[in-house]
Amino acid sequence: MRIDEVELRVVSVPFRSPVRTSYGTESEKVAVLATVRSDGVEGYGEGVMENLPLYREESVDGALALLRRALVPWILANDVTQPDTLTDAWRCWRGNPMAKATLEHAVWDCCARQRDLPLWEVLGGSGAAVAVGASLGLTPIPDTLERVGRHLDEGYQRIKLKVEPGADVDLLAAVRTAFPGAALSADANSAYSLADADHLRGFDAIGLTYLEQPLHWDDLVEHAALAGMLATPLCLDESLTSYERTVAALDLGACAVVNLKSGRVGGHAVARRINDLCVARSVPLWCGGMYELGIGRAHNIHLATLPGFTLPGDTASASRTYEHDIVQEELEATAGWMPVPAGPGIGVSLDRPFLERVTCSTETHRR
Repeated sequence: MRIDEVELRVVSVPFRSPVRTSYGTESEKVAVLATVRSDGVEGYGEGVMENLPLYREESVDGALALLRRALVPWILANDVTQPDTLTDAWRCWRGNPMAKATLEHAVWDCCARQRDLPLWEVLGGSGAAVAVGASLGLTPIPDTLERVGRHLDEGYQRIKLKVEPGADVDLLAAVRTAFPGAALSADANSAYSLADADHLRGFDAIGLTYLEQPLHWDDLVEHAALAGMLATPLCLDESLTSYERTVAALDLGACAVVNLKSGRVGGHAVARRINDLCVARSVPLWCGGMYELGIGRAHNIHLATLPGFTLPGDTASASRTYEHDIVQEELEATAGWMPVPAGPGIGVSLDRPFLERVTCSTETHRR
């Protein structure tokens, strides 16, 4: 495949309502979109890095710098035999998996469209729909109970609640009392330390499917120590930035459940290796989300058709997060199942008039 042109676009799309986690409150989604063009066919990718480095160390400005100076010039100068070769080709530029995934995803989509195949088939997945749960930001207990009840009534197969010190055990206990049969998990986004182990033992009485990323965002060792102190299984998210880190986490016993975000690990090629690893080790796996717009959400849906994804993911209905999305197709779950977008590639097309309204900047790079 010869890439003739790459477009980098930064957009800012308001959330339907502000999203609060342990590391702050956000009112809009700022995202880098990559479009690659090859022989008249376009492919789309969406970066999951944030405007500021709140989740991991990557940011929109930093990703754009690497894309402009290294990744885009490389892909315009070199033919791509297969999208899964890009990981090794870009290994000379260390780290920056989110920037790499932004462009790699676009190449996967373009390749699948040129072959007139859906992305799930190119990746090796199967199925017409994937199981999804809902991730709910921090709100007071009465509001949380109302939202949990509403999402369970809509059929979501798992509820994940954001927690932080001072808004955790009592919140979870109230939800468990009100909904004793619900599949419930908690996401701490690195809000605790190992010194909080006694307090975190209070989570064991809730009956969580897993507790996600309670300790430092780049830690494995202390998570392994904490795992031996709790009955609740630990899941890692922020700490798993590569295949190698995932192997290390499992070998150390730092987690018993894996949250896989293709954009966090460098793209679909690495994500497929992690899927195979979890299948081989019988480790529960699910597809995490970063409040993606339609491009990133569609990529996640196709990825989650791989056989290792045994737990409901975060790819819920787009209308929960946005009044208006950047794609024309409605990515909406029904009774806890998200249909896989039909058609070649990721199966979505851009709502170009709306896209222009939310665009902050755009630049085009050619051979």
